[in-house]
Amino acid sequence: MGNFSLNLQDDSALKKVLETGEYDKELAEIALEIRRHYYGDAVYMRGLIEFSSYCRCNCYYCGLRRDNTGLERYRLTREEILACCQEGWELGFRTFVLQSGEDPQFTDAIMAEIVAAIHERFPDCAVTLSIGERSKESYRKFFQVGARRYLLRHEAASTELYAKLHPATMSCAHRRQCLFDLKELGYQVGAGFMVGAPFQTTENIIEDLRFMQTLKPDMIGIGPFIHQSSTPLATCANGSVELTLRLISIMRILFPYALIPATTALGTIRPGGRELGLKAGANVVMPNLSPVRVRGQYAIYDDKLSTGLEAAQGLEALRQSVAACGFRLVSDRGDVAKH
Repeated sequence: MGNFSLNLQDDSALKKVLETGEYDKELAEIALEIRRHYYGDAVYMRGLIEFSSYCRCNCYYCGLRRDNTGLERYRLTREEILACCQEGWELGFRTFVLQSGEDPQFTDAIMAEIVAAIHERFPDCAVTLSIGERSKESYRKFFQVGARRYLLRHEAASTELYAKLHPATMSCAHRRQCLFDLKELGYQVGAGFMVGAPFQTTENIIEDLRFMQTLKPDMIGIGPFIHQSSTPLATCANGSVELTLRLISIMRILFPYALIPATTALGTIRPGGRELGLKAGANVVMPNLSPVRVRGQYAIYDDKLSTGLEAAQGLEALRQSVAACGFRLVSDRGDVAKH
């Protein structure tokens, strides 16, 4: 694998790999060899709790955007969030991912109290936050009360592309700074981007990869762009499953230690997509622990899966599906391998 992996450090060679399917089989084989070296056959499960669909931001691609007045919004209470954790703990989950839009009503104080309560009640579990851009002091508060992982997709390392996907009030430089702040504070940090986002070029993707090589994220979340009918980008074509799988393999080769989810978006855009992600080198799945009544309201893109194997209620079926791919669904925290 040596010479091939070294080629990925050369932009022209990487462009060729990205733009053709010529190397897909070799990429997947190398990726699986690497993930087995670092993680064996383990696939880690994370309990996803989507606790608020309110958002102050107006990103052009996201159904939770502030100006989407047709969306039925919701917020879970502290007690509801803890009940989701309790259900997850009983099912064997040892990581909870608290995800929301950037909801101003969940202040630093409220979030810190929720994190502290989860950490106290479930001390053997990891708390991951995915709540967007906040100050370094905010991130410090959450870390002090028990949060240890933070997911913040950088969305686009290209300033030009970032500006095409976000309003002028949002800054590519600020988002990057948030990621470096999180790293400095000691978090396991997750970054990533949408594959096939509107206006995205191969050069943009290469820039994303090079940025992440600088950041050295512990977790990498990528999935195909899926349009949402109530956004300015509603008529844009969805991203490619094939390119997403190719990139998962490339990520595994470039970041052998990383925790890489096979995302719900992959399963949404193609039946069996999540399993294909695992075969390409991913090693994480994120079943949904949110109350069934709100899952359909977290409409970040159209037709998002909200029942079935991606839900905690389908855990045994998911376990069998993972086993059919040659892997083993495990219940432990699944911290990132040393790097």
